[in-house]
Amino acid sequence: MWDKAGMSRNAQGLTEAMAEIKAIREEFWKEVSVPGTADEMNPELEKAGRVADFLELGELFAKDALMRAESCGGHFREESAELDGPQKGEAKRNDKDFAFVAAWEYKGEPADAVLHKEELEFKDIELKQRSYK
Repeated sequence: MWDKAGMSRNAQGLTEAMAEIKAIREEFWKEVSVPGTADEMNPELEKAGRVADFLELGELFAKDALMRAESCGGHFREESAELDGPQKGEAKRNDKDFAFVAAWEYKGEPADAVLHKEELEFKDIELKQRSYK
């Protein structure tokens, strides 16, 4: 996750991250072995469930980051950087296409999740691109 879907990311790395996480998730379900019995509280089963949840969530994070083809907040999308001028190399926002809140609807597999958008309205503030120079 950190190498391909971390603070600095690009489409190729995010696509690779989704495939790698999916492969790990599939291997997990084939190889998982939970000790204990069904007639008592089993903390190992709870731990296995958390691992499964984190793998699905990681894949969905990568999918969401791939969809958001802009630099946003602390996340730098390598394809979305200023190419020239005094801001050259800095994060470039795309408020026209990405001023919305995203919610993903689960459909059984992270790759099948459906995006729902709620557009944001800004009345009292002006959206601006950050400058760290």
